[in-house]
Amino acid sequence: MPALPLDQLQLPDQDPKTGKPRTLPALVIFDETLQKCLDSYLRSAPRKFDAAAAPTSAVGDLQRRLHRSVFLTFLRMSTHKESRDHFISPSAFGEILYDNFLFDIPKMLDLCVLFGKGNGPLLQKMIENVFVQQASYYSDLEETVPTVLQVLGSILRQCGLRGDAASAEPQKLGERGRTTPSHMPLEELKDIVLYLCDTSTTLWAFLDVFPQACQTFQKHDFCYRLASFYEAAIPELEAAIKKRRLEDSGLFADLWQRLSHSRKKLVGVFHILINQLCLLPILESSCDNIQLFIEEFLQIFTSLLQEKRFLRDYDELFPVADDVSLLEQASAALDETRTAYILQAVEGAWEGVERRPARAPPRDLAEPAAAAEPCGGGGERPEDTTAGAAGAAAPAVHLSRVELDSLISQVKDLLPDLGEGFVLACLEHYGYDAEQVINNILEERLAPSLSRLDRTLNRQDVGERSVAR
Repeated sequence: MPALPLDQLQLPDQDPKTGKPRTLPALVIFDETLQKCLDSYLRSAPRKFDAAAAPTSAVGDLQRRLHRSVFLTFLRMSTHKESRDHFISPSAFGEILYDNFLFDIPKMLDLCVLFGKGNGPLLQKMIENVFVQQASYYSDLEETVPTVLQVLGSILRQCGLRGDAASAEPQKLGERGRTTPSHMPLEELKDIVLYLCDTSTTLWAFLDVFPQACQTFQKHDFCYRLASFYEAAIPELEAAIKKRRLEDSGLFADLWQRLSHSRKKLVGVFHILINQLCLLPILESSCDNIQLFIEEFLQIFTSLLQEKRFLRDYDELFPVADDVSLLEQASAALDETRTAYILQAVEGAWEGVERRPARAPPRDLAEPAAAAEPCGGGGERPEDTTAGAAGAAAPAVHLSRVELDSLISQVKDLLPDLGEGFVLACLEHYGYDAEQVINNILEERLAPSLSRLDRTLNRQDVGERSVAR
């Protein structure tokens, strides 16, 4: 979205005393209806992953224009210079923003999740400028992180689980014996999954736009507590959704899609933290300064050795061996015993599970590991991938009979009505990625060659058919 010059965005309102045009922050301060309108939009505007009926063309056009106008309004509010003749001193500007709540941490979180997709550079400058002009926002962010951890803890408690994300709060007597996800009402399970999807997407969008916040998050041991939450909650929710697959097939597909989206966003949050706290400083620092960052990396991963499910999912998207290789290139004094211990734990996390081909390219010292989108922007629909492109990019993989049987069973556990031959054809087309096969079947986004196949096809018949790539 291109930004208009600030002079073109000036409003005609004039100060009644001086007759001079008011700056936009002043307009928002004195016009309570405008401030309420902006706040209401941030809270209530639909996120791209929200389920909603497609609007008519006229309504859709109106929504896009309103969306753009709100973004430009906040963009203009974040600068103290409106023109050569109309400006506010940086110190006064910072006080105006903070004292009048024109920006606060919840608003910035909403801005990132609503406007991050396609507006990353502009939004990054906006958020950075707000923090530069008013350092008190860092204190607010410091107070916000425990609230984020409380949100994760509340999800665990609603699921009848305990984890380190909720360890700071004692368990209430009324919470003992709370129903687990597999036994709770379907609507309650749906609410939890939607809450998790919104939380994980918002958190990822904020850190992706403003990675400078990573240091503040890690002051609260966020990496470990995020992994602990993931380890406790994700397997339970997956099992609960699988158990309910026959109750409401449409809702099952939606919940599975949202949970997959949440998983990747949580892993993406951890990846941004590791990049900002350890990897990027190693790449940018001199040899005398990198040992502290290497030690931080080793300590974080050493604390996660028992979180096998999280390690496996993280390693699938961002291979830990590549990060360790980067450390080896950066320092000749790397503790090989500790790195070997970490790599051994990662390998152990894959024990008994079919290891999928790595989806992240290897990183090298010449190519810094950027905190980029691991699985799409914060504003797209969950798991928004193109079936054709995925099939074209499917790598050549050679699997044993046992490994292939395991992948077929993984798909049929969720979709038992499918024939093994049809599942095998889908796996071959999508590079033996069972999760992608499941998502594309549920979303009716299979490649045309697969859509034409009989879904009850037997395994012995698949060899007689050729599946176009």
